[in-house]
Amino acid sequence: MEIAGWIAAIVMFIIAFIGLIYPIIPSVVFIVGGFLLYGWIVSFEEMSWLFWVIQGLFVILLFGADTLANLVGVKKFGGSKAGMWGSTIGLLVGPFVIPVAGILIGPFLGAFLAEMIVSRTGVKQSLKTGIGSIVGFFTSIVAKGAVMLLMIGIFLLYVLT
Repeated sequence: MEIAGWIAAIVMFIIAFIGLIYPIIPSVVFIVGGFLLYGWIVSFEEMSWLFWVIQGLFVILLFGADTLANLVGVKKFGGSKAGMWGSTIGLLVGPFVIPVAGILIGPFLGAFLAEMIVSRTGVKQSLKTGIGSIVGFFTSIVAKGAVMLLMIGIFLLYVLT
């Protein structure tokens, strides 16, 4: 059963990392799901209350990382709240409208159009905001990936020691 537990956890972790570049997949849910599947199949004995508190704090951090990175990216490049919302909507819709490339084009177009239509900024500023949304997206990938690796590392420390 231990092998089945490890396979289930690893599959969930892989799906979580796919969610970094395809944000419609809730990465944090799959990370926690990997912990839970391992526990149900093998044992929860090694995962103490402290383990769950630590992981819970990381879950909160992961939920905030997306919004914060997007906000910082858009704001750093001079964008408005409309640009941030446009980028977020583009990030969610883009991959469905334009598979694969939509992950980059969606946030850019969302921020660009929101700045042009809602904030009525010029083309130059709207382009800067669009670029900021892409920078924010890549920053989010790196930050969330690092936190997810840390979460898995802590899981391994608890389970293997």
